[in-house]
Formats: sequence, C-alpha cells, structure tokens
Amino acid sequence: MKVLAIIPARGGSKGIPNKNIIEVLGKPLIAYTIEQALQSKYISKVVVSTDSQKIADVSKELGAEVPILRPAYLAEDHAKTIDAIVHMVDYYKAIGEEYDYVVVLQPTQPLRKSWHIDEAIEKISKSSQDSLVSVCQVKEHPILMRTIDTEGNLNALLNENSTVRRQDFKMYYKVNGCIYINKLDQNFDTTVSLNDNKLAYVMEEKYSLDIDEPFDLEVLKLILEYEVSNEL
Repeated sequence: MKVLAIIPARGGSKGIPNKNIIEVLGKPLIAYTIEQALQSKYISKVVVSTDSQKIADVSKELGAEVPILRPAYLAEDHAKTIDAIVHMVDYYKAIGEEYDYVVVLQPTQPLRKSWHIDEAIEKISKSSQDSLVSVCQVKEHPILMRTIDTEGNLNALLNENSTVRRQDFKMYYKVNGCIYINKLDQNFDTTVSLNDNKLAYVMEEKYSLDIDEPFDLEVLKLILEYEVSNEL
C-alpha cells in the first residue's frame, strides 16, 4: 500500500498573515503537521502543496518534499483545496509515481497526532469505502440551534422536540478538518468534495482545534505547553 500525504499550504492568509509558517513555541505552525505525517507508519511520502517559495523552503527544512510550486490560479481565495490536491497527484502520475491513497492534512489543525493518521489509514484500508474524513462530536448541539426569519421568529434547525434531557440527546458530529483520505482510482478528480467523504474517523474534540484567528494561536500555545508539562 502506497500512501501520499499532501499538506495544502497557500501563502495568502487574511486572518493571520503568513499563518502556515507563523512561529508557535519556537516552530512554524506547519511543522506540527509535517512532523506527525513523517512519523506515520503508513505514509510513503509527505508533500507540501504551496504557491509560496518561503513556505516551500521552510517545509523542505522540516523534511517534507515540495517538488513544484502551486500555480497562482490554485492559490486564489476562491480556489478549492481539491484542485490543488489533484494537481499534485497528477504531477506524480506524470513522473511515473502511482499511489493507492492520498491523505490530506491541513496545517491549520496542528494537534492531530501520527497515531490518529495511522488509525484512519488502517480504518479505510479495511473498509469497502473509498473515502474517509475525520470528525468530532459537536459541543453545541443542533437541537438547540435556531434560525431567525425576516419577521424575527425562531425556527428550529432540527425537526425534533428539544424538551429532552441533555444526556438523551442524539450524538451529532462535525467535520473537523484534521484528516481526509481518498482512494486514488478513476473516481478521484476535481469533482470530489472532501468534506463529504463517507467513512467516519472519530476524534476527540481536544485534538480538533482549527487555527483561524489570532485567539486560536493563543489557545494552541496553552495546549502545547500543557502537553509538554504533562508529557501527553
């Protein structure tokens, strides 16, 4: 089984400038994902897809490969991640390197561990499904969520009676962005929606932090410091 890990990391970032390589406790953010990918038992090659030469240089220093830079049109705000992934997969096909699975690991989810990656790969390899996505249980239960119409009235998101004990709530999950795995067959192309991958790999919410704004970086630092002090 040959597994290609692709870490998508474009240079543009509005919420946090240079987010993917911003320093967090002495290491660039992307390092936390590259390191865990390199520690996987199953990943054959770790590659970074980026349009930024600076990100490429940092990634290479950390042990990842960056064989080509992403074209500018695949790094614009409206560009889809799947397009960049297919672009990289096609590059390797063109030079004669074929893989069985592609694993997409976003650098903005830095708390996933190598054993998460390995468990997810093991799960899909034993399944009849051709795609997998990591999820975590939602903290804010959708049974209590409402929309507000134009007249200011509340409408329930779910068609269920919300007068129920919390311990009796059905379990709901959200895509946490940590791990996407797809079988590389004739069905894998730019029409694939990674968030709609079928097989679920359930992770604890504490590993699902998404770095989107400066506050998230402060939370990340606290978690990492706690991990170090408690040898987690």
